Amino acid sequence: MKIRSLFIALIAAISFSATAQAENYKIDIDGQHAFIQFKAPHLGFSWVMGRFNDFNGSFTYDEANPSKSKVEVTIDVTSVDSDHAKRDKHLRSADFFEASKYPQAKFVSTAFIDNGNGKATLKGNLTVKGITKAVTLDVNHIGSGKDPWGGYRRGFDASTKVTLGDFNLNPKGWPKAFPIELYISVEGIRM
Repeated sequence: MKIRSLFIALIAAISFSATAQAENYKIDIDGQHAFIQFKAPHLGFSWVMGRFNDFNGSFTYDEANPSKSKVEVTIDVTSVDSDHAKRDKHLRSADFFEASKYPQAKFVSTAFIDNGNGKATLKGNLTVKGITKAVTLDVNHIGSGKDPWGGYRRGFDASTKVTLGDFNLNPKGWPKAFPIELYISVEGIRM
């Protein structure tokens, strides 16, 4: 009887340790340790850079089985900020985000591929202006560990490129293939 009880306890412990590998994180937007930024060419002479000030999200990371990792982020497109009020008003207009009709953009992951050495490929669906497209991001695992307040954190950054035409963000005269680079940096607090 004791051997059977010990065997059951051992199986339960193994099962618990296998399922305990997946960790859920809330993206730290309160501490301003997360950023969604964009970069676009300006007339071929320089760059316009900007960010979205308001967004939220979470991710699940499984060290033992990274392919089970997931990400979900919602972006308030009305918070677009290129450090130029007139341009930001234009970006919120129907020419670009049409923010009054489509106030949010969303990313939901569909696959996480661990490439080794802290590198990964994140695939998912990005919805902007009511249009959903598959995108692929190059991911770097920055690090993880305990924070000074007794919590546990994990950070990643990622980048990808899209075009204006992908999401019907192309005012008259602008080429659909106009490139936009996206850079995302997130620090998650384990829940």
